[in-house]
Amino acid sequence: MVRLQVIELGHPVLRRVAKPIEEARRNSLQPLMDQLIQTAQQTNGVGIAAPQVGRSERLFIVASRPTPRYPHAPVMEPTVMINPQITSHAAERVKDWEGCLSVPGVRGLVPRYQAIIVEYTDRYGQHQHQELTDFVARIFQHELDHLDGILFIDRVENTQDLISEQDYQERIVGASWSTEK
Repeated sequence: MVRLQVIELGHPVLRRVAKPIEEARRNSLQPLMDQLIQTAQQTNGVGIAAPQVGRSERLFIVASRPTPRYPHAPVMEPTVMINPQITSHAAERVKDWEGCLSVPGVRGLVPRYQAIIVEYTDRYGQHQHQELTDFVARIFQHELDHLDGILFIDRVENTQDLISEQDYQERIVGASWSTEK
């Protein structure tokens, strides 16, 4: 399976609202889903959206698992989400660190809803409805933003909430790792 090239900040597709997918089970979409899963795994991503590989379609993968970029992420099977939407959310928003394959070398403290109710079509054309919480809810919201031409750096409340990936790994991940030992 071929790993797709992830486009980066500055590419115009990242700022476009992606087009809805009319036929979730169309044959040409299935390889893209598999390639997105493969690309997320090979790049240590916990999610990836079609616009990140230059495809302006409302499709993303949520694939939470511990990686060097997110060592404390919960484990879940990679899940294809087509035409996803949030139908309800908790009032509480929580700030936490995010990074993005399309914005390499940067982390930001981003406020997100802690719990959301979502709907989407799965890769088999079946309608899904579920509640997502905490880190997985954060991934969903981050990837949904990609479908609307929004990047996590647009969501930080001030520039003091942006740091380098290296600083994040040393100060944030390193600090939490040493307190858990």
